[in-house]
Amino acid sequence: MRTLMGGLLGATTLAAGLSGAPALAEDITITMAAPDWPPTRFMQEYADQTYTSPSGANVKLEIDFIPWPSFYERVAASLTSGEQKYQMIVTDSQWLGAFVEGGYYLNLTDRIKADPELTAIMQDLHPALVSAYSTYPHRTRAQLEEAGEVPAPGVNYYGFPQFPDTYVTYYREDIFCHEGEMADFEAKYGTNLPCTYEDWQDTDWTKWGQVGEFFQRKKGEMLAGETLDDDFYGIAYQAGKGYDFSTMQINAFIWQQGGDIWDETKAPEAQAEGVVNSDVAVSAFDEYLSYLQYMPPVAQTGQMDIFVIQDLYMQGKVGAIIDWVGLGEPILDPNASKVHDKSAFAPAPGTRKGDGSIDRTGNIGGQPFVLTTWNSDQIVEESLNVVKWWLSPETQLEAVKNGGQSGRMSVMADPQYNELRPWNRAHVEMIDWQKDVWHIPEFFEMLTQQQEEFDKAITGQIAAKEALDSVAEFQQELLEDIGMIE
Repeated sequence: MRTLMGGLLGATTLAAGLSGAPALAEDITITMAAPDWPPTRFMQEYADQTYTSPSGANVKLEIDFIPWPSFYERVAASLTSGEQKYQMIVTDSQWLGAFVEGGYYLNLTDRIKADPELTAIMQDLHPALVSAYSTYPHRTRAQLEEAGEVPAPGVNYYGFPQFPDTYVTYYREDIFCHEGEMADFEAKYGTNLPCTYEDWQDTDWTKWGQVGEFFQRKKGEMLAGETLDDDFYGIAYQAGKGYDFSTMQINAFIWQQGGDIWDETKAPEAQAEGVVNSDVAVSAFDEYLSYLQYMPPVAQTGQMDIFVIQDLYMQGKVGAIIDWVGLGEPILDPNASKVHDKSAFAPAPGTRKGDGSIDRTGNIGGQPFVLTTWNSDQIVEESLNVVKWWLSPETQLEAVKNGGQSGRMSVMADPQYNELRPWNRAHVEMIDWQKDVWHIPEFFEMLTQQQEEFDKAITGQIAAKEALDSVAEFQQELLEDIGMIE
């Protein structure tokens, strides 16, 4: 939304021009929809403090902060209403297909190719992020790397990373590094209790389950030399019915064990039936379900979302959790977290392979930001100037210092990067394992039905196979109806 100064100011500008004095700069406001959480709050604060457009215009970035639970619905309602409120949007990658096909997200391919700064940024972004955050029709990382150049021929680009996110392990050093607990764990399981970062690099799902069993304690029992005043649980990860919470964790198990979800990059040959509900996928889902018994009871009610996990950990009720890096900052706040001085961070567990290595493939989190299609050329230019500012190495490092992350490989390679926040080393390691779920316009229908069926299994109503059979059947029919499957 551009606001030109009118009335008296317009006359003043004209007079200044006639007298040879410099004309007054235009006032331009760029309104961006964004979820309300620390990474976007910092962007607003830092823009207010430091952003100056290279064009000379008085550009103001104004972020409309929307609570996470209603973020998708609010953005979708705004776009489809025709109100044209936003010039930029922080978007989940899964929304790309729906809102590109709807005519709302601007194709930036030609502008990237014509602008050396944008081209250089795109070439420096981690390829997993370019694949997930920018391409539609969706291209996998392997497909982009096979092309051998960035931007790749025949690929359409729409977004840049506002906040790249991965999930990592948060854990309590005071109990995992307690000598007595370590000795008891080794005596019981014949292996070490993970204490150091390197220990967690060698932690697979089997040990994750052992950790959960070992640290499941009742009120009045001992934990790390102290008497518990409440029940305690060893582990927690996503098991929530809302939005995509269960899917994000279950996909990891399926991919790591060699299974797959329906792959849109292989349409129309790719199938849902026989893939989504393959024997490997069922086995992976069964393993995911097997660890719920060691988690707080809320895990088996369908309410274990990313915020519940964070809160349980901050209350000191769970020993180790898997959650997004973007939720780490409150963990360190002494006014909000009982474990602010006891926490450390490490890679998430994964599946042990035959050669002893661990596969940590997971579903990428975080969000890109995009431009909308109704902007004037001037607003597009100014919006892309904001992109360049945000993704400049200087701004990226400031964002990281304040709890954000960077998607630029040169920034992540900076010697100080891993020391800026305690989870950065784990994030850098995990980002290389990331891939994404579907981008097609019908993603939300697929996701909602899938979440419903996953929830039935999580809450004990049906078995893993029945849930995946239902998901596969639904997706097969839907994808055939829209012509994505032959």
